Amino acid sequence: MPEPTRRTPSGAAALRADKTAAIAEAVLDELAEHGYGRLSMEAVAKRAGVGKSALYRRWPSKQHMIIAVTSELSVELAEAPDTGSLRGDVLAMLGAVADWLTHPRFSRIFPDLIAEANRDPDLAQALARSIGEPRRSRVTDVLDRAVRRGELPPDTDRELALDLLGALVYWHVSIRGVRPDADYLERTADTVLRALGARTAQ
Repeated sequence: MPEPTRRTPSGAAALRADKTAAIAEAVLDELAEHGYGRLSMEAVAKRAGVGKSALYRRWPSKQHMIIAVTSELSVELAEAPDTGSLRGDVLAMLGAVADWLTHPRFSRIFPDLIAEANRDPDLAQALARSIGEPRRSRVTDVLDRAVRRGELPPDTDRELALDLLGALVYWHVSIRGVRPDADYLERTADTVLRALGARTAQ
């Protein structure tokens, strides 16, 4: 009896990881060079060496494509380690925020996305859901561990703590335009811990 003919997979099953990776790199390059407003699906497809249909098989629109690619990079760079101490965790997270904001391409992409989000509520919500919330969730896990270790009081204001952990480095990098050195990160970590009323675990 002859073997049944195998059908070529279609839809999501047919998406090749190498092409997806090439498209993602092209999206980041186009964003860094031309910005959100001037990025086109045609330019991304040409840079990636694929047909435009390859993009639409993966994402229904330009915004969906950009959000998917930038969120994958951003969440991946959100380090939330367990060093065994809150100070160690905070120092590592501050370093991760600095690395994210000074990333060779993302440092050029992020300010443009924020500017566009201020003009486009739908984009703002999409960035919050895909980048802001996952990153904050990882840091919340670190704070919860610190509470369990006795380094933070149980009534610690998580939302305020999350803002503190990002705000100082963001201001230093994005507003002042200065890359933070190790001493700055150490002093920032100690300032954040004092503000949160942290204490050494018993």
